[in-house]
Amino acid sequence: MKNDVTSIPPFWEKKSLDEMTLSEWESICDGCGLCCLTKLQDDETEEIVYTRIVCDYSDLTTGRCGDYPNRSTNVPTCVQLTQDRVAEFDWLPDTCAYRILYRGQPLPNWHPLISGTSASLKKAGVGLSAIDVVVSNIVEASNTDYEDYVIDKP
Repeated sequence: MKNDVTSIPPFWEKKSLDEMTLSEWESICDGCGLCCLTKLQDDETEEIVYTRIVCDYSDLTTGRCGDYPNRSTNVPTCVQLTQDRVAEFDWLPDTCAYRILYRGQPLPNWHPLISGTSASLKKAGVGLSAIDVVVSNIVEASNTDYEDYVIDKP
């Protein structure tokens, strides 16, 4: 008689976001880097638009923060994505794994937890690599008009 081994579903299929350990929560991030793009908010409509300008600490190769432990100190406006604030993440792109799981949907095949490699994002055209001409953050003192860099929501 053959012994059937039942496959155990991965933690992201068994747990809600707020049930995850910190390590599990952090592993949900696919490393797309889109949260590190500078965003502008319309004062009247509160609409949020994305720009091609990325934080100076963003690693364009990995899509990860170059100084993650100190991100809030280095960039006081950096929004920390936490389990108790997941409902506020509607400004993140629809491809964000936190938003996907919050909506009760499965992770896409290109997600590194599914594919086993972070290279799958680039191959799928997801993240910073899919945006034409991402530019490093421009010092505000340079009088740069951020509106010149507005893009459609990734």
